Amino acid sequence: MKMYVGIDLHGSNSVLVIRDQDARNHLKKRVKNELTLILEQLEPFREDIQAITVESTYNWYWLVDGLMDQGYPVKLANPVKIQQYNGIKHTNDMTDAEFLAELLRLDILPTGYICPKVTRHLRDLLRKRLLLVRQRTTHVLSFQGLLQRNLSRKMGAQDIKQLTESDMDQLFENDHLILSAKKSVAMIRFLGDMISDLERVIQRDSAGMSIYDSLLTVTGIGKTLGATITLETTDINRFPSVGDYVSYCRLVNTNRLSNGKKKGENNRKNGNKFLSWAFSETAHFARQWCPYARRFYQRKLARTNPMIARRALAHKMARACYYVMRDGVPYDPVRAFGH
Repeated sequence: MKMYVGIDLHGSNSVLVIRDQDARNHLKKRVKNELTLILEQLEPFREDIQAITVESTYNWYWLVDGLMDQGYPVKLANPVKIQQYNGIKHTNDMTDAEFLAELLRLDILPTGYICPKVTRHLRDLLRKRLLLVRQRTTHVLSFQGLLQRNLSRKMGAQDIKQLTESDMDQLFENDHLILSAKKSVAMIRFLGDMISDLERVIQRDSAGMSIYDSLLTVTGIGKTLGATITLETTDINRFPSVGDYVSYCRLVNTNRLSNGKKKGENNRKNGNKFLSWAFSETAHFARQWCPYARRFYQRKLARTNPMIARRALAHKMARACYYVMRDGVPYDPVRAFGH
């Protein structure tokens, strides 16, 4: 008899429901989040289990990887697309897991993408780099504020990154200001060293990926942005069309219209925030170095405000990169922007 498993995953425990092909439940149980305990519950049904669905949450890696390593077919449920019947009076974790199993049994479960383990870990390392960069920027801005408040002096971020703690004795006279400045400079240099260490590993392990090599031909994309787009996209073939891809990159309009009037906005956060950032950065650099991109931006800017013009250019660059990745061809600005 065919069995279908729904797992409602939480921070400390998981709720399992095993349902057969005739919609009869054979197991409904809450289990502590330990892989061995979950496998024990599944083992009696192992030969009959057709698929297991796990609801996508912040902590699904260990469970999905562990189940797949044991040979179970696993699907990652997409909670954004799952909507239960609003007329249900009472729901709880058991009914949620049961609903997941039922969607799986009916073969109508909206699923998410399970990124391969090796690629996923490298992608997370790149996200860690971005976190460190933002923390370093916070300390740079703090130091710039310290200079302007006390010395009415401006200093660029690149110049600040070159400073040492000993330089603070010449910049400030007050002991408290010197100590504060030294700590900021020390953190900036410390974070800079960690970022450099991560970048060496990321660039080494990203090199050779076909998508990565193609993206480096795009004006405005360097090694870091190329690695970000490569690892956040992973498999370009999972996007049937260019429209699906730019939507995933959060670069499409989310307005909700009725009779030509704006009635609100849909979920702007659907998609990948890291790709949204990467293509915004790509547009920024392309505007500086690519004449075609600069003309496109200027035409948009003449009709609208700078923010919309920048997003329009980011949208255009994402569309161009989609075809570069999908077809494995070099970037051609003429095809991307026209004559």
